[in-house]
Amino acid sequence: MAGAYDDRDGKIWMDGKLVKWRDANVHILTHGLHYASSVFEGERCYNGKIFKGHEHSLRLIRSARLLDMPSPLSADEIDAAKEAVLKANGFENAYVRALMWRGSGTEMGVSAKGNPVRFAVAAWEWGAYYGDAKWEGAKLDVAKWRRPDPLTIPTSAKAAGLYMICTMSKHAAEAKGFSDALFMDFEGYVAEATGANIFFTKDGEVHTPLADRFLNGITRQTVIGLLKEAGVTVHERRIRPEELDGFEECWLTGTAAEVTPVAQIGDWRFEIGPLSRQISDRYEALVRA
Repeated sequence: MAGAYDDRDGKIWMDGKLVKWRDANVHILTHGLHYASSVFEGERCYNGKIFKGHEHSLRLIRSARLLDMPSPLSADEIDAAKEAVLKANGFENAYVRALMWRGSGTEMGVSAKGNPVRFAVAAWEWGAYYGDAKWEGAKLDVAKWRRPDPLTIPTSAKAAGLYMICTMSKHAAEAKGFSDALFMDFEGYVAEATGANIFFTKDGEVHTPLADRFLNGITRQTVIGLLKEAGVTVHERRIRPEELDGFEECWLTGTAAEVTPVAQIGDWRFEIGPLSRQISDRYEALVRA
């Protein structure tokens, strides 16, 4: 599949039925477009099975609830919609995007409780998110923006509005020749990349930012579990930027990123070492089991 995302062959599940890809449209006065009343999930299907698909469905409902949107479907119904999309498009290995948003209705101001909550699922074939960086190591800029205080926005929701500074920061990074950007949190501690969590190693142990100020990724949680199963000590804590100079390896985790080693953050350099490769291999084996 190729071409613009609004001009492709295939089927998208939208509001209870499969529709032709090009017909999956919304009105210009959709509340989610104007006020970011939208949440989503990114998932990967490996060999015909979505990895932790039900967990993603449950998180989508929780994210919607945090934005004061009642889900029109149960998690089981969301699971069924995703399976229907994969079957209709004949995909065995694909990226799956589930989306819930406030649609057009009787209200078009900030308040929109009278507007319906809508739901859709699309899927497409998508390779390594960072391209060759999957093997050579991603290069990250340091974003000028910071992840917001949890008291200013529901940071535990996978909400569209939280990605505005991610797009801006990734564009700025790409203009400098980097793959992505690293955010600090509102207090200046290391947080995450634009769409992935981050890990570091030192003396055989792993350090990762405490995920109470940004999304605690499902892939992040999975990788922490794999590390602990392998007997590796994992420290979830606040990490100061100046500590990056003492870390040996670094990698990113996310549904799209999977496990991607990092070779550089700003002026800091990292080895693509044995633990990075080991956890990448273990994750690859798990998702394809």
